[in-house]
Amino acid sequence: MNDFQPMRTSEEATADRPWLASLVGVHDANTITLDLTKFVASVHYEAGTAFQPRNVIKSGLPLGKVTATGLYAPYAGPTSEVQTVTVTGTPTGGTYTLTFSGQTTAAIPYNATAAQVKTALENLSNIAAGEITVTGGPHPGSAMAVTFSGQFMGDDVAAMTASGASLTGGSTPGVTIGTSIAGGAASASDGTQIFAGFLATESLFAPGSTKTSGALLWFGEVFAAKCPIPFDPTDVASVAPGVNIHYR
Repeated sequence: MNDFQPMRTSEEATADRPWLASLVGVHDANTITLDLTKFVASVHYEAGTAFQPRNVIKSGLPLGKVTATGLYAPYAGPTSEVQTVTVTGTPTGGTYTLTFSGQTTAAIPYNATAAQVKTALENLSNIAAGEITVTGGPHPGSAMAVTFSGQFMGDDVAAMTASGASLTGGSTPGVTIGTSIAGGAASASDGTQIFAGFLATESLFAPGSTKTSGALLWFGEVFAAKCPIPFDPTDVASVAPGVNIHYR
């Protein structure tokens, strides 16, 4: 089966591309080849259905160029910070608190779920709703991972602190904070850590394909907040030559 699939384009309006702030530059998009082995279902593309069997890569996806092959793949810029929260000493009651950037949460139960920790942190005035995700738990048996996004995306975030003074039972209960992934460093070294532009149009491909065609928008205006996956232009440290994209 031929790896290359038809490409659907629409240049009359921006209705199907809410991330596109201006049509200026659209006609200068470069034809490229995408390395589908580096794309992940539900993250970078939508899987096909019985009625439309081809997978769809959404337009507006930020891309980088794989140095070894010259193919394009999802941009792998600075990583986002991930910190772990671990309740130690097997407490049987009480509460603890987390402090981020000088602000302290309300009391969090010793046996909190990830959703409860997320709510406690997002209730701080310096963390907006949707700017963190919390996975793992529940406490005290399992650690939780707090991933920073939104305004903190790609940043080296200051470590949270914790107080377990109100935990009870167990053996010297407490709370520890660790950094499992430090934010700010590039998450790849294969060339995709250099921003090359955005996928200008949707690209469709058959399941099992390893490559497909696409169009690279390297000049124009973009609403970064409306891209199909989070993109913060202030975190872009390296840009491919010739890329000239402005943001609104």
